Amino acid sequence: MEVADITEKWTNRIRTVTIGATPEEGGTRGGTVTVGGETTLPFLMFEGEIPNRPIVAGMIADVVPDGWPEVLKNAIGDVINSPAEWAQKCVEEFKVDVISLKLIGADPAGANRSAAEVAETVKAVLEATDVPLIFWGCGDEEKDNEVLMECSHAAKGERCLIGSATETNYRTLGAIGTADKHKVIAEAPVDINIGKQVNILLQDAGFSLNDVVMCQTTAALGYGFDYVYTIFERVRIAGLKGDDLMALPQIANVAWEVWKVKEAIQDEDILTGWGSLAQRGPLWETTTAIGYLHAGADILTLAHPQSIAAVRLAIDEMMTE
Repeated sequence: MEVADITEKWTNRIRTVTIGATPEEGGTRGGTVTVGGETTLPFLMFEGEIPNRPIVAGMIADVVPDGWPEVLKNAIGDVINSPAEWAQKCVEEFKVDVISLKLIGADPAGANRSAAEVAETVKAVLEATDVPLIFWGCGDEEKDNEVLMECSHAAKGERCLIGSATETNYRTLGAIGTADKHKVIAEAPVDINIGKQVNILLQDAGFSLNDVVMCQTTAALGYGFDYVYTIFERVRIAGLKGDDLMALPQIANVAWEVWKVKEAIQDEDILTGWGSLAQRGPLWETTTAIGYLHAGADILTLAHPQSIAAVRLAIDEMMTE
């Protein structure tokens, strides 16, 4: 009996984006990281090419995020109070591929640090490690326009990945990326159409989509995860089918979202029968991350060392033909 060939035949390739610049390229990084380039869905090597493995970005912050549980802070250690030392530990002990720095200290509703102060943190992290850097604003768009410009100048030539360009600030982010030779994250609020629109706006403003990584507002497991999963998947399928505006690598900001939800921060004294948070917290982060890997994420931000180790192992196993 003849067995039918059921493999998918895709017509397009996902763009590649390279983060980091070596001294020969005008930066100071010890190496670069490239994501994207797939001609098939995640881990289906028998159907096409996956030239670049998904990467893990160790999430750090310039101030300790409010609400993080002790099990997470203790797992990271005292370095959590020093972004530079935290970044070093992520690279040297946790073995992350890149650093993802969240600049929440600039938030006007929080520490309200100045753009100059925040830029010094970016410099310190770059000096402490030699891996590529991703950095995000605090989420207040008016303040971020000021902060990200200052931080971009501080990291000029390092080919960082900066987050995030939206429907309203895409001109600013595009100009920053062009002037200082950085890559840009294009973010949408869980909406595939807005995701495409932000890409169009960036392109119309003169910013190359070869320098863009897409991002949907990432949901933690159980909090709209299934919906965001389908958007990641639909973006990847559209790109492989030939939509060049969607044929971009994707980033899932897992750590930032997971360590806000009750299942990852409340212990069993409150969530009776749910088991110890020391186990449940990193499992919640790990499960969320692996789900997004299957949906088409090329970059995952993670915070707990157990999650980082587990996801790195999963990537190793799934990238083995």
